[in-house]
Amino acid sequence: MAKIERSINEDFDQLLSNIENGILNGSMSATLEDASDFQSGTARCSVRVFERYSYAGGNRVSLNITLFQNGKDPVHLSAITAGGSQAVFFKINTLGEEAFLDKLIELLDV
Repeated sequence: MAKIERSINEDFDQLLSNIENGILNGSMSATLEDASDFQSGTARCSVRVFERYSYAGGNRVSLNITLFQNGKDPVHLSAITAGGSQAVFFKINTLGEEAFLDKLIELLDV
């Protein structure tokens, strides 16, 4: 498992769109598995679950992204990857998870 958390001063909708497009266009095997959006008053939360094939690990890896914003506060992002190991009792070869998360970091740092 790999994880990042950040607070970002960007428009919520534009950030979400950039993430979705960047992840889906950044890998020929990337898919958006599911999405969920909530709003209550001035608070918003969006969850996206992406999946892609990891050539390094020979398996599929998921990337779960949550964006949260209250009013005009910064957007809080939490991104967690999972599924990049073939071991039974402990995790080995998490290169696929780290590479998937690195793609998101590239998008955020542009």
